[in-house]
Amino acid sequence: MLLPLLCASLSFPGGPPQETGAPVVVVDRDNVTIDRSCTVRIDGPIVDADGNGVVHIVGDALQVDFDGQSLRGAAPSTDADAFTGIGVTVRGREVVVRNARIAGFRVGIHARNADALVLEHCDVSGNFRQRLGSTPEREDPADWLWPHANDDGEWQKNYGAGILIESSAGVTVRRCRARNGQNGLLLDRVERSLVYDNDFSFLSGWGIALWRSSRNAITRNALDFNIRGYSHGVYNRGQDSAGLLLFEQCSQNVIAENSATHCGDGLFAFAGKQALGEGEADSDLEHTRLGNNDNLIAANDFSYAAAHGLELTFSFGNRIFANRFVGNAICGIWGGYSRDSLIAENLFARNGDAGYGDERGGVNIEHGQRNVVFKNRFEANACGVRLWWDDDAALRELPWVVANGFGSGDNLIIANEFRADARGIELVLAGRTTLAENRFLDVPSEIERDERSPVFTRASFEADWSLPEYPVFGETQPIGARSSLAGREHILVDGWGPYDGAHPALLRVASDSPAEHRYRVGGPGAEAGTVTADGDVTVTRDGPRRDVVVRGTRDGALPYELVLQTGGESVRVAARLVRLTPPAWSVRFFDWTVDPREDVEAWRREADGADELTLGALDFDFGGNAPGNGTDVGKDRFGTLATARVALPAGEWIVRTASDDGIRLWVDDRLVIDDWTHHATRTHEAPLRVEAAREHVLRVEHFELDGAAALRVEFDAP
Repeated sequence: MLLPLLCASLSFPGGPPQETGAPVVVVDRDNVTIDRSCTVRIDGPIVDADGNGVVHIVGDALQVDFDGQSLRGAAPSTDADAFTGIGVTVRGREVVVRNARIAGFRVGIHARNADALVLEHCDVSGNFRQRLGSTPEREDPADWLWPHANDDGEWQKNYGAGILIESSAGVTVRRCRARNGQNGLLLDRVERSLVYDNDFSFLSGWGIALWRSSRNAITRNALDFNIRGYSHGVYNRGQDSAGLLLFEQCSQNVIAENSATHCGDGLFAFAGKQALGEGEADSDLEHTRLGNNDNLIAANDFSYAAAHGLELTFSFGNRIFANRFVGNAICGIWGGYSRDSLIAENLFARNGDAGYGDERGGVNIEHGQRNVVFKNRFEANACGVRLWWDDDAALRELPWVVANGFGSGDNLIIANEFRADARGIELVLAGRTTLAENRFLDVPSEIERDERSPVFTRASFEADWSLPEYPVFGETQPIGARSSLAGREHILVDGWGPYDGAHPALLRVASDSPAEHRYRVGGPGAEAGTVTADGDVTVTRDGPRRDVVVRGTRDGALPYELVLQTGGESVRVAARLVRLTPPAWSVRFFDWTVDPREDVEAWRREADGADELTLGALDFDFGGNAPGNGTDVGKDRFGTLATARVALPAGEWIVRTASDDGIRLWVDDRLVIDDWTHHATRTHEAPLRVEAAREHVLRVEHFELDGAAALRVEFDAP
């Protein structure tokens, strides 16, 4: 019933015919109301002083043509995380807004209760985005997004948007564009709407995001490079950025022929906290078969993601076919707690080169039931298909899990081709799995399973299947349009988000040494450009991409300026390089039984007898692993004691730590950082004034309780 109903419900016209001879409305101040069809003229930047919108379009069946005029809410020199207010609000039915250019606001266009709204040829580039704390060398956990709450408008308050549409039906958004912002299009309780031929790419959050929005068609959109939390070869977190985001019971949507490559996740869909029964219990809510259900996801390109091509969890009846999943860092599809999914005729190639533990490869499903993996092609993945179960004690009691089951089993893997995968099929506590007609070519380990993963092998399996028809709107062909940028190595993220290559730039990338800075040269004409530097540094070109490498000529905090000259255009980058002689750390890792938060002296005594190691740095992202370094210390409940001497030139300095869990740091017997708690990775800084160059003694104590762990100590200049 899905497709006939959807096709019937999506037959909306593109608004009333274009009127001729419409009057001109001049927008030259805040709070201009438009209540008739018109052409708009903009006079100067205009601040939304009261936060309710500069232009208010009020009324039904209006056509408002901005004629390419630009409405700007802040001066170009204003940082994007300081943008406030709304550019244009729409309150009315059958309104058409065309040809607007809106920048410098927290939200560019905000429509509410706007059934049959049409937005076309609108450019909402350059609106709000957060400043990122992550650097090429290290992730800042504070950059993670939190899409799990939006019933009180949290997405708008926290993250802004180019376009935000709420509580509307029959909307059309077509041929719109967003760059250099955080989010392109947010749909909050929007139904039976069309979104096509848009380009919402190179954003630091979400290209298109849906909240409680169902029965929509999202087709032929370019949603590439919507990412944060990525440094190639260093970390690939994604931080919940995505080309497409579906949260809290978004069902019966058609998502087809979109390009969502080089994102955090290509498509990230989560059933929602209400669906799972997290937080306050809703005694009247029936959790059986709640989720992002019965979506049709067809012929999209979900490649080169920092995390997953498609993450679709705690949901039922989704059909995923004819999509492309290539070069995703963790896996092509992550389908934890999925039920009744059909995954058919997709391409999965080279996925899982930067996964976490055994979560890596083509299709990964934990606690999945009645899923069908059918006629897919798997090539050179870390693992083709991995099904497993584990004891998720924290989830076992959730109302969703109680209603829909906790086990794994009754899955089918049928008529797939596995070629050159490191492992073909892996089953761990997976329950009953049926296999039939799978082909393995140059796969060293075809099927691995444990005794609690019974396999029923059939020589043949009759399936009445052909690729279904589905509605597609739009004329563009975004898939393959950016093929020259194939591969995650083309993802470059600076302090504001992904780089779009539209202008010459010098972008910091990870360095091999903390005593050097490395820059990637990008943009039109940049490769042939020249780079010079002012300051106590040297500049060389290095590597296949001719990176610019900056090294100091003496110890200290060395300010410098780089100049990239490309024809008649120059790009300047001011930075400070910290060059210090690396200290030698004397380090002891040890297992502990006494809680250091209760008796620190007894905890310290448990380090007696531990091997003393000499290490060049305290820079550990342990993750969920043990300290290693030749020790037999366990991965949980371990401690670290470390001392070092570091020579600091005179000046102002910052000592910075990152820790998970507790940390204390002394400089010359003065306690400067003290966070002796159980916590996720957290960064601390302490100022240090050095009157004359001399040696300082550092002492560090760190404890790990459980889960992930991290420990880092470094010096910087303010």
